[in-house]
Amino acid sequence: MSITTKANNTHETDDMNVVTKAAVLLEALPYIQRFRGSKFVIKYGGSFMDDPDPSATYRVITDMIFLAAVGIEVIIVHGGGKAISRAMEEAGIKAVFKNGMRVTDAETVKVVERVLCEEIATDICNKIQMRGGLPMKLEGPKIFTCEKLLSRSVTGEESDVGFVGNVTAVDAARIERYLREGYTPVISPVGKDTNDQRYNVNADVAAAAVAKAVHARRLVYMSDVPGLLSNPKDPSSLISTLNVDDVAGLKASGVISEGMLPKVDSAVSAIKSGVRRVHFIDGRTPHSLLLEIFTNKGIGTEIVHTPEPWRPTPQSITEKA
Repeated sequence: MSITTKANNTHETDDMNVVTKAAVLLEALPYIQRFRGSKFVIKYGGSFMDDPDPSATYRVITDMIFLAAVGIEVIIVHGGGKAISRAMEEAGIKAVFKNGMRVTDAETVKVVERVLCEEIATDICNKIQMRGGLPMKLEGPKIFTCEKLLSRSVTGEESDVGFVGNVTAVDAARIERYLREGYTPVISPVGKDTNDQRYNVNADVAAAAVAKAVHARRLVYMSDVPGLLSNPKDPSSLISTLNVDDVAGLKASGVISEGMLPKVDSAVSAIKSGVRRVHFIDGRTPHSLLLEIFTNKGIGTEIVHTPEPWRPTPQSITEKA
């Protein structure tokens, strides 16, 4: 099985001397050169979004602005599950889940759209602007066309979870137009059907759908775990590189389960549709996005077509996907 494991490392730069800092920049240079002009879709989500200390959120925002500043076309698809749960509680709506999916009735979908499209998306755009970026809020119903999704249990039994949508089309032309104009699109995971009915869409699935539609080079999932762990109870068992052909075996053995299933299934679908690599990183780790993309070792898990990742050398002629 083509799996590589690695222990977690901390990355501190505060006490570096200027020569070491220069070496860090030079390590990033081949990646910056190679990725310039490429599209990266980032699923922005995790507990850092709810941290009362805004420094964690601004750190992630700044990292995404850095990607855009070096010529990478960044597209953000955000989540917001905890904010939705709080808003539902305030509205007196009891949250119900089936097979790990939020049951979304008519009242709930109104709350979902308001929280995602108005509150969270606006907050992200404001933070990007405060850090010198150029965001463009794209409400999900203008981007995603959906059909009703039926939840399926592990035994194959289908359940009606209300207005939960399966993405059938993405308005890639609208997204790409704003990219050409220099904007960073910020997209909410809400869709609509041909009758203008709104649907709640899993943000991981929405991000993968965008990545496939715009022919993104990379898809990055930010969450609250360091990546895929061969032993979920042991953070040092991080799988750094996973061949897409090995995913089925890890699902069968239970290594990939529960909340990671939609992420990994979406990742595999994206890779099979042309996305070159998919990354899973911990948004709580300082600068995990930059460390994963611009360093030789990375910091999270990448799912690839081939088990041997490209790393730059003076004689390197093989492209890192």
